[in-house]
Amino acid sequence: MASTFTGLGVELQATGENAGTWGTKTNTNLQIIEQISGGFTQQAVSDSGDTTLSVSDGSTGATLAHRMIEFTGSLSAGRNVTIPIDVQTFYFLKNSTSGSQDVTFKYVSGSGSSVAVAPSSVKIVFASANDGTNPDIIDIGMGDVTLTGTQTLTNKTLTSPKIGTSINDTNGNELAKLTATSSAVNEFTIANAATGNDPTLSATGGDTNIDIAIVPKGSGETVFGTGSAAAAITTSGTQDLVLDTNSGTNSGNITITDGANGNITISPNGTGVAQAVDGGDNTAAIKIAGKETIWIPALAMYPNTTNGAEAAQVELSNGPEIKVLDFDKDSDENAQFAVAFPKSWNEGTITFQAFFTATSTDTGTVSWDLAAVALADNGDLNTAFGTAVAPTAKAHSGTSNDLDVTAESGAVTIAGSPSTDEYVFFQITRDVSDDTLNADARLLGIKLFFTTDAANDA
Repeated sequence: MASTFTGLGVELQATGENAGTWGTKTNTNLQIIEQISGGFTQQAVSDSGDTTLSVSDGSTGATLAHRMIEFTGSLSAGRNVTIPIDVQTFYFLKNSTSGSQDVTFKYVSGSGSSVAVAPSSVKIVFASANDGTNPDIIDIGMGDVTLTGTQTLTNKTLTSPKIGTSINDTNGNELAKLTATSSAVNEFTIANAATGNDPTLSATGGDTNIDIAIVPKGSGETVFGTGSAAAAITTSGTQDLVLDTNSGTNSGNITITDGANGNITISPNGTGVAQAVDGGDNTAAIKIAGKETIWIPALAMYPNTTNGAEAAQVELSNGPEIKVLDFDKDSDENAQFAVAFPKSWNEGTITFQAFFTATSTDTGTVSWDLAAVALADNGDLNTAFGTAVAPTAKAHSGTSNDLDVTAESGAVTIAGSPSTDEYVFFQITRDVSDDTLNADARLLGIKLFFTTDAANDA
């Protein structure tokens, strides 16, 4: 009985056949099997028609009897490489042809499926021999990625891939550039989000506190928003938002305080001033709620009915005539005035300075006391003043009609319950027991200091 051959050329020897050559044929069979198991060969692909791979029965070297086949040659159009319809095995196929053309691997006849191998790509295919007339070549689907080829990955998971210098778009243009740091320990973490939540870009890594630096090129700006709606910069959660420069070094800041009725605080650095620009491009300091001044001239005061100071107008030899209240040197005398503070007043304590003179060359001191009481609508006007407070007694210069200005007093607590829309009465007294000027003290007025805690009286 004569030998037969498999579809890949392995000789199946009959019993008692090939006496004296059995060993040689067996060795050839083993070599063919070795080729089929892991052999590599190159096959030039014709550019003028199909390239047919044929079996070589009982001989080594047949292209189709190799596991890995690399197609070579220069192509001007897509070409076919065919195998006999009874071949059943799988192949690693690589298209190394030039000309950017596909090589289609198929059975020599029939209408079964075939596999196109793109330029520079690798395919793993299975020649199924699943039909005697129309067998299929099946793409196992594991051969798309090559070292130099351009392929599209779909539904692939890349775990910790190393990317060289950039990620390109579908046109090959740079989409994102990557710069490696040899000792890097900090990085970005990007997380997506479920419905109703925000995707996040986080700074993560080995350091405890890590900034995120956004660096425009040249004079470029950092731009936020969609262009069709107002853009918002906010914090994640109940934290304040602080804006500063140079990571806070030698920088003022703006703090937006989180919470109901939260403040917005503008804090210049050092002696810097918070400024604003009006519609006429004029720049000026922003007025800040805080310490304010009211000037109360003696002309706006009235002497007490009992132990009251004496109003006078003094004509000097040069300069202005002055309207004063003369306070006696021998007994305490008083004068009063009233103020309706603005709504922006914080309803707290006040301080004052007294401005006075003396038509005398004496250098003694003068002590001025100030007391106050606040009254609301329907309040009893017959209510006592609070505790009087005096600044340090001020010595007269020793020159007649020189201006004397006291230091600022300590805090004067206003009696009653100071609040919005209240009327505050003041009484100023010369306390002769605490001063030494041997002459009338002529009060020109007082500068009253109070504190606001609102921008206006709205």
